[in-house]
Amino acid sequence: MKFTFRPETSLPPEPLIVSYTAPEPEAALSGQLAHYFHRVPAHRPIVIVCIGTDRSTGDSLGPLVGSKLQPTLPPSAYLYGTLQEPVHALNLAETLAGIQEKHTDAFVVGIDACLGQLSSVGAIKVAPGPLKPGAGVNKELPPVGDIHVTGIVNVGGFMEYFVLQNTRLFLVMTMAEIIAQSLLLSLQSVKRNAGLTAPSAQRPIG
Repeated sequence: MKFTFRPETSLPPEPLIVSYTAPEPEAALSGQLAHYFHRVPAHRPIVIVCIGTDRSTGDSLGPLVGSKLQPTLPPSAYLYGTLQEPVHALNLAETLAGIQEKHTDAFVVGIDACLGQLSSVGAIKVAPGPLKPGAGVNKELPPVGDIHVTGIVNVGGFMEYFVLQNTRLFLVMTMAEIIAQSLLLSLQSVKRNAGLTAPSAQRPIG
Protein backbone atom coordinates (compact mmCIF):
# COMPACT_ATOMS: atom_id res chain seq x y z
CA MET A 1 0.00 0.00 0.00
CA LYS A 2 1.38 3.41 -0.96
CA PHE A 3 0.32 6.61 0.77
CA THR A 4 0.62 10.01 -0.92
CA PHE A 5 0.36 13.15 1.18
CA ARG A 6 -1.81 15.86 -0.36
CA PRO A 7 -1.00 19.43 0.76
CA GLU A 8 -4.49 20.63 -0.08
CA THR A 9 -5.85 18.48 2.75
CA SER A 10 -3.25 19.65 5.25
CA LEU A 11 -5.50 21.48 7.73
CA PRO A 12 -5.05 20.31 11.33
CA PRO A 13 -7.18 17.17 11.60
CA GLU A 14 -9.82 16.38 14.17
CA PRO A 15 -9.63 13.06 16.01
CA LEU A 16 -10.22 10.11 13.72
CA ILE A 17 -11.85 6.83 14.78
CA VAL A 18 -11.71 3.82 12.45
CA SER A 19 -12.91 0.27 13.06
CA TYR A 20 -10.39 -2.49 12.49
CA THR A 21 -12.99 -4.13 10.23
CA ALA A 22 -13.28 -1.07 7.96
CA PRO A 23 -12.02 -1.45 4.37
CA GLU A 24 -8.29 -0.56 4.28
CA PRO A 25 -8.18 1.10 7.71
CA GLU A 26 -4.45 1.74 7.25
CA ALA A 27 -5.16 4.27 4.50
CA ALA A 28 -7.32 6.48 6.72
CA LEU A 29 -5.11 6.14 9.80
CA SER A 30 -1.83 6.76 7.96
CA GLY A 31 -3.31 9.81 6.29
CA GLN A 32 -4.33 11.21 9.66
CA LEU A 33 -0.91 10.51 11.17
CA ALA A 34 0.84 12.08 8.19
CA HIS A 35 -1.08 15.30 8.81
CA TYR A 36 0.71 15.56 12.13
CA PHE A 37 4.12 14.31 11.04
CA HIS A 38 4.33 16.78 8.15
CA ARG A 39 3.98 19.59 10.68
CA VAL A 40 6.85 18.43 12.88
CA PRO A 41 9.91 20.67 12.28
CA ALA A 42 12.98 18.80 11.05
CA HIS A 43 14.89 19.48 14.26
CA ARG A 44 12.28 17.67 16.38
CA PRO A 45 12.81 13.88 16.54
CA ILE A 46 9.72 11.70 16.32
CA VAL A 47 9.55 9.30 19.27
CA ILE A 48 6.99 6.48 19.45
CA VAL A 49 6.16 5.20 22.93
CA CYS A 50 4.23 1.91 22.93
CA ILE A 51 2.75 1.35 26.39
CA GLY A 52 1.57 -1.93 27.88
CA THR A 53 2.67 -5.33 29.08
CA ASP A 54 2.97 -8.80 27.58
CA ARG A 55 1.54 -10.25 30.81
CA SER A 56 -2.02 -9.27 29.85
CA THR A 57 -3.61 -10.04 26.49
CA GLY A 58 -5.65 -6.86 26.34
CA ASP A 59 -2.79 -4.67 27.53
CA SER A 60 -0.31 -6.12 25.03
CA LEU A 61 -1.48 -3.94 22.15
CA GLY A 62 1.26 -1.33 22.65
CA PRO A 63 4.21 -3.76 22.91
CA LEU A 64 2.88 -5.71 19.93
CA VAL A 65 2.84 -2.52 17.86
CA GLY A 66 6.40 -1.78 18.96
CA SER A 67 7.65 -5.26 18.05
CA LYS A 68 5.97 -5.09 14.65
CA LEU A 69 7.48 -1.65 13.98
CA GLN A 70 10.95 -2.47 15.21
CA PRO A 71 12.40 -4.21 12.11
CA THR A 72 11.25 -1.56 9.63
CA LEU A 73 11.24 1.69 11.60
CA PRO A 74 12.83 4.52 9.57
CA PRO A 75 16.15 5.75 11.03
CA SER A 76 14.65 9.20 11.59
CA ALA A 77 12.23 7.89 14.25
CA TYR A 78 12.81 6.38 17.69
CA LEU A 79 10.92 3.58 19.39
CA TYR A 80 10.30 2.67 23.02
CA GLY A 81 8.20 -0.30 24.10
CA THR A 82 8.29 -3.81 22.61
CA LEU A 83 7.36 -7.29 23.79
CA GLN A 84 10.99 -7.82 24.76
CA GLU A 85 11.38 -4.49 26.56
CA PRO A 86 7.89 -3.19 27.41
CA VAL A 87 7.09 0.27 28.74
CA HIS A 88 4.56 -0.16 31.53
CA ALA A 89 3.36 1.33 34.81
CA LEU A 90 6.57 0.50 36.68
CA ASN A 91 9.00 2.13 34.26
CA LEU A 92 6.91 4.70 32.40
CA ALA A 93 8.07 7.75 34.36
CA GLU A 94 11.71 6.68 34.04
CA THR A 95 11.29 6.08 30.31
CA LEU A 96 9.73 9.50 29.74
CA ALA A 97 12.55 11.15 31.70
CA GLY A 98 15.09 9.34 29.52
CA ILE A 99 13.33 10.44 26.35
CA GLN A 100 13.35 14.05 27.50
CA GLU A 101 17.09 13.81 28.21
CA LYS A 102 18.13 12.01 25.02
CA HIS A 103 15.78 13.57 22.46
CA THR A 104 15.60 17.35 22.64
CA ASP A 105 12.11 18.74 22.03
CA ALA A 106 10.83 15.37 20.81
CA PHE A 107 7.46 14.96 19.12
CA VAL A 108 6.04 12.01 21.02
CA VAL A 109 3.41 9.56 19.77
CA GLY A 110 1.73 7.59 22.56
CA ILE A 111 0.32 4.13 21.74
CA ASP A 112 -1.89 2.23 24.19
CA ALA A 113 -4.86 -0.08 24.58
CA CYS A 114 -8.04 1.11 26.24
CA LEU A 115 -11.47 -0.11 27.26
CA GLY A 116 -14.77 1.32 26.04
CA GLN A 117 -18.37 0.60 25.17
CA LEU A 118 -19.31 -2.69 23.56
CA SER A 119 -20.21 -0.95 20.31
CA SER A 120 -16.73 0.63 20.17
CA VAL A 121 -14.63 -2.51 20.64
CA GLY A 122 -12.20 -2.77 17.73
CA ALA A 123 -12.07 0.98 17.14
CA ILE A 124 -8.69 2.69 16.62
CA LYS A 125 -8.38 6.39 17.38
CA VAL A 126 -5.76 8.94 16.29
CA ALA A 127 -6.09 12.20 18.18
CA PRO A 128 -4.10 15.26 19.25
CA GLY A 129 -2.84 15.62 22.79
CA PRO A 130 -1.55 13.06 25.29
CA LEU A 131 -3.11 9.79 26.29
CA LYS A 132 -3.62 8.92 29.95
CA PRO A 133 -2.27 5.41 30.48
CA GLY A 134 -3.79 3.45 33.32
CA ALA A 135 -7.00 5.46 33.39
CA GLY A 136 -9.08 2.39 32.54
CA VAL A 137 -7.78 0.53 35.59
CA ASN A 138 -7.71 3.52 37.96
CA LYS A 139 -3.94 4.09 37.91
CA GLU A 140 -2.35 7.54 38.12
CA LEU A 141 0.38 7.60 35.48
CA PRO A 142 2.07 10.46 33.56
CA PRO A 143 0.36 11.58 30.35
CA VAL A 144 2.14 10.55 27.16
CA GLY A 145 2.32 12.11 23.71
CA ASP A 146 1.86 15.19 21.59
CA ILE A 147 -0.59 12.94 19.76
CA HIS A 148 -1.83 9.48 20.61
CA VAL A 149 -3.16 6.31 19.04
CA THR A 150 -5.44 4.08 21.09
CA GLY A 151 -7.24 0.84 20.35
CA ILE A 152 -10.38 -0.21 22.21
CA VAL A 153 -9.74 -3.87 22.94
CA ASN A 154 -12.65 -4.72 25.23
CA VAL A 155 -15.56 -3.42 27.31
CA GLY A 156 -14.82 -1.19 30.30
CA GLY A 157 -16.66 -0.30 33.47
CA PHE A 158 -16.51 -3.56 35.43
CA MET A 159 -13.61 -5.78 36.60
CA GLU A 160 -11.16 -4.12 34.24
CA TYR A 161 -8.17 -6.31 35.09
CA PHE A 162 -10.21 -9.47 34.48
CA VAL A 163 -11.53 -8.05 31.22
CA LEU A 164 -8.02 -7.22 29.97
CA GLN A 165 -6.83 -10.72 30.83
CA ASN A 166 -9.71 -12.24 28.87
CA THR A 167 -9.45 -10.18 25.70
CA ARG A 168 -9.26 -12.02 22.39
CA LEU A 169 -5.68 -12.31 21.15
CA PHE A 170 -6.88 -12.29 17.53
CA LEU A 171 -8.42 -8.86 18.00
CA VAL A 172 -5.33 -7.41 19.67
CA MET A 173 -2.96 -8.89 17.06
CA THR A 174 -5.07 -7.60 14.19
CA MET A 175 -5.33 -4.09 15.64
CA ALA A 176 -1.59 -4.03 16.38
CA GLU A 177 -0.79 -4.91 12.77
CA ILE A 178 -3.07 -2.15 11.48
CA ILE A 179 -1.57 0.47 13.81
CA ALA A 180 2.01 -0.55 13.02
CA GLN A 181 1.42 -0.46 9.27
CA SER A 182 -0.33 2.91 9.55
CA LEU A 183 2.58 4.40 11.48
CA LEU A 184 5.09 2.99 9.02
CA LEU A 185 3.22 4.32 5.98
CA SER A 186 2.88 7.78 7.49
CA LEU A 187 6.54 7.94 8.55
CA GLN A 188 7.64 6.85 5.08
CA SER A 189 5.63 9.70 3.57
CA VAL A 190 7.67 12.27 5.52
CA LYS A 191 11.12 13.21 4.25
CA ARG A 192 13.29 13.52 7.34
CA ASN A 193 16.97 13.08 8.09
CA ALA A 194 18.34 10.80 10.77
CA GLY A 195 20.71 12.04 13.44
CA LEU A 196 18.91 15.28 14.25
CA THR A 197 19.12 14.79 17.99
CA ALA A 198 22.03 15.78 20.16
CA PRO A 199 25.35 14.09 19.25
CA SER A 200 25.37 12.13 22.52
CA ALA A 201 21.90 10.69 21.97
CA GLN A 202 21.59 7.06 21.04
CA ARG A 203 18.82 5.42 19.06
CA PRO A 204 17.28 2.99 21.54
CA ILE A 205 14.98 0.29 20.30
CA GLY A 206 12.80 -1.51 22.80
